[in-house]
Amino acid sequence: MKVQALDIQIGHRIIAYCNSRMQTCTVREILYPDQKNITLKVFTSGHYRHSASSVVQFNRDAFVDVVG
Repeated sequence: MKVQALDIQIGHRIIAYCNSRMQTCTVREILYPDQKNITLKVFTSGHYRHSASSVVQFNRDAFVDVVG
């Protein structure tokens, strides 16, 4: 399902380009939501303790694939 970047919430699992490849990521924190781009802190694994975090950025008008 595609959702506008403005509507992404913490806990959503999204498909994004992370760590040099396209993969499923879990949104952990929304950084700077009021700027031109939305910056998200994400984890690439379902287990927060066992995965490193990454930061991804989307244009406010972009549509993002949400899993489940």
